[in-house]
Amino acid sequence: MTMETKTKAPRRNYIAAWKALRALMRDREDTTQVFKIMQALVGNALEKQYARFLATDIGANIITNKINLLDTLKDREALAKLPEGSIGREYLNFMITENITAEGLVDASDDSFSHFKDADLERYAMRTREMHDLWHVITGYGRDGLGEFCVVAFSYSQTKSLGFAAIALMGSVDLSRKFKGQGVFAAVMQAFKHGRKAAWLPGQDWENLMATPLSEIRSMMNIIEPSKYNAASDVSAQTRPEPIVATA
Repeated sequence: MTMETKTKAPRRNYIAAWKALRALMRDREDTTQVFKIMQALVGNALEKQYARFLATDIGANIITNKINLLDTLKDREALAKLPEGSIGREYLNFMITENITAEGLVDASDDSFSHFKDADLERYAMRTREMHDLWHVITGYGRDGLGEFCVVAFSYSQTKSLGFAAIALMGSVDLSRKFKGQGVFAAVMQAFKHGRKAAWLPGQDWENLMATPLSEIRSMMNIIEPSKYNAASDVSAQTRPEPIVATA
C-alpha cells in the first residue's frame, strides 16, 4: 500500500502552545491543554509517523479494515476475561484503580481532531491518542506528575512530536523547582533514553496482543525498568492527582 498525503502539515503555533503549557502547569489534570499543545506543535511529525505506520503490514491492515483501538480498550467485559498478568488485564486494572476510562481521552480531545480531512490519517492520530494510558502500563510510569512527564518524554522519543518534548521539558523544570535534588530531571531524561531504545510502540498490533503477559511484552519490546523514576518515589507520592469522586 502506498500513502497519499491529503492534508498539508499545519504550521506550528508557538504562542498557542505556550498559553496551553502555562495552563497545564497550573492544572496538570486539565487534559484538554495537552491536546492543544500537541495540535499547536505537531508540524509534519504526525504525517511522517503515519507514513511509517502505513508501510507496515500491521498498519496497512488497520487502516484498510478501519480498526479502532478504542473498541478494544473500552470493552471492559472482554478485558476482564483475559488472563491475570496479561497486558489487557493489567490495563483494565490500571484504569479501574485510577478511576479513568478510555473514552475520557476522547472527550478531552474532540476539538483537536475536528480539522482532519483525511479519514485514514485521523484514524492513526486517534490510535496514538488511545495508546497513552496503555503506555503508562507498559513502561511502568504512574499517573503522578513525575510519571506523566516521564511518559511524554518517552513518547517524544517514539513519535518525534514536539508537543511531547515541550510538556516534558516544562514539566520537569516545574517539578525540579518544587523538589530540588530529588532526581526529577534524571528520571525524565532516562524515560527519553528508554523511549529511543524501545521497539516502535505505535506500530504494534495491540488488538492481538491483549492476552500476552505484560512481562513478555516488556521483553519483546525492550522496555527497560524505570529505575530513576522508581527511586523518586517521594516525588511521585506528592504529585499524585486528587482522587475523582463519583457523583450520582
